[in-house]
Amino acid sequence: MSTRYKIRQNLISIGDDFWIENEEGKKVFKVDGKVLRIRKTLVFEDINGRKLAQIQERLLTIKDTMVVEDAEGKDIATIKKALIAPLRDKWNVKVKNGADLVVQGNILDHEYAIREGRNKVAEISRKWFRLTDTYGVEIDPGQNDILILAIAVAVDMMTHDDNKKSK
Repeated sequence: MSTRYKIRQNLISIGDDFWIENEEGKKVFKVDGKVLRIRKTLVFEDINGRKLAQIQERLLTIKDTMVVEDAEGKDIATIKKALIAPLRDKWNVKVKNGADLVVQGNILDHEYAIREGRNKVAEISRKWFRLTDTYGVEIDPGQNDILILAIAVAVDMMTHDDNKKSK
């Protein structure tokens, strides 16, 4: 059975801490936005404050890039915006020691999927919640929940940063 998490979109900004909740509204993971860093960094912690992973912006790259690191600071995935993706937003995720993933759909409206090849491993959607600033991340069994959540948060941050720059 898949697991569904709830993320409040307006809380995702550097310097802010926020919680990722499960379907029942119970706080499951804390995301700590690190302010005193040159590059954007978000640290994912369990309910007891133990570091599980972090996402960090890569500076001086041609296209938007963020890296997901494990608790020891080792790279586990690199997320890059695809250069050309007609009709839909597309992001490529290179996973170290695992199958690569593709994030594709309507990212701005939070209606997209994360796929491994042709198989959907997670779905991101607003339709599960009545609150307009909230979206859900539904993760299939057998997946690394923290990695999938980190990918969803990183893509959200990069997408909304692009919109701020273009306004």
